[in-house]
Amino acid sequence: MEKIVSLCRRRGFVFPSSEIYGGLGSTYDYGHYGVLLKNNVKARWFEAMILERDDMVALDSAVILHPRVWEASGHVEGFTDPLVDCRTCKLRFRADKLDDSQCGRKPSKHPGEFSECDLTEARQFNLMFETTVGPVQDSGSKAFLRPETAQGIFINFKNVLQIARRRPPFGIAQIGKSFRNEITPGNFLFRVREFEQMEMEFFVPPADAEQWYRYWIDARVDWYTRYGLRRSRLRVREHGPEERSHYSQGTSDIEYLYPIGWSELEGVANRGDFDLSRHTEFSTTKLEYVAPDGERYVPHVIEPAVSLERIIVAMLTDAYDEEVVGERERTVLRFHPEIAPVTAAILPLIAKDEGMVTKARLLYEELRKRQSVEYDDNGAIGRRYRRQDEIGTPWAFTVDEQTLADDTVTVRDRDSLAQERLPISGVRGWLDDALERDWTPPES
Repeated sequence: MEKIVSLCRRRGFVFPSSEIYGGLGSTYDYGHYGVLLKNNVKARWFEAMILERDDMVALDSAVILHPRVWEASGHVEGFTDPLVDCRTCKLRFRADKLDDSQCGRKPSKHPGEFSECDLTEARQFNLMFETTVGPVQDSGSKAFLRPETAQGIFINFKNVLQIARRRPPFGIAQIGKSFRNEITPGNFLFRVREFEQMEMEFFVPPADAEQWYRYWIDARVDWYTRYGLRRSRLRVREHGPEERSHYSQGTSDIEYLYPIGWSELEGVANRGDFDLSRHTEFSTTKLEYVAPDGERYVPHVIEPAVSLERIIVAMLTDAYDEEVVGERERTVLRFHPEIAPVTAAILPLIAKDEGMVTKARLLYEELRKRQSVEYDDNGAIGRRYRRQDEIGTPWAFTVDEQTLADDTVTVRDRDSLAQERLPISGVRGWLDDALERDWTPPES
């Protein structure tokens, strides 16, 4: 994890937020390449969930919802963690995670193991961030930053059903920021207080819920392998009855082998009819489906939900590689070409050669209209290759002396390091074809 964090900082993927003021714990800002990487992941998710399907629609709900939404969902009453305070070191810990925590005193042990530890009794702490709506702070103005995007989907079920003319089975998907006042955030982006969720609620006839639950587990695993995660580093763990929420009729975690061990990447849950029934009760608005033959029922819901940050950490982990090439160590991010923040780099061999620079700039201007490409003439060519390797750029097109003679360029492959020459006029077509080819992660 330390190597990944260092690379992200060095190459401008992710920075600690508010760093010039000493930082703010577990909050991060994304630099240029981090933004491009995030946008590519979101685009691939949006394609798979919405653009490639006929049974899905998109939504973008508000961050601040009516406070009653969170009463209906159970978040006001039950979205809590058990906490203990140490009177000695003044730190706060989750009572159910003491074995994973470190005491603030030396020698550093688990809380409660050091002779001077003085832990309080556990108490419940709500994880929602509170805010106020309007200029006056009183009990009637209290609201919350949403801890999940799902509830915005449920309260729009009737709107989508009527306006989008959908009938079960169909889904509503959205991407958006969520906020949780985590007590023990950490492990880089893995657990943060402000994160971006990608959630989909799939509404199905009650009798079909189990079938669709299993379908979406397989579909989500396939999506990760489609975009480069190794199948050997993914597994599905079904929750036992004691782990599931009281309304859950089935919950599974798609886990990834992070540097911190096997941990949840994405959750898929069969939520039954709990959410629509609760919002019907609290809002007095019927949230049900009425079939053309008059049959009425409250659809059951299958929910695949994931934090974009956890996908980013998984893809960085899976892509990160070190190898020795020509007696020099090379660090490379082997991203899937459709995930990589930069698809191709355009490099004039000699930055001061006007002819090379002119042809390289013309090629760059042509390609940038269709792909995320980068022009780089700063430093020796070997150094530029290494820089693009650390960014994860799959291909580099180099304009050299031969280009001036016959209008061909060298294309270098990031993973194999193989090089070939092709006409400069055919680069755009070659790149389009390369993105269409099947890609599997190289074994390292």
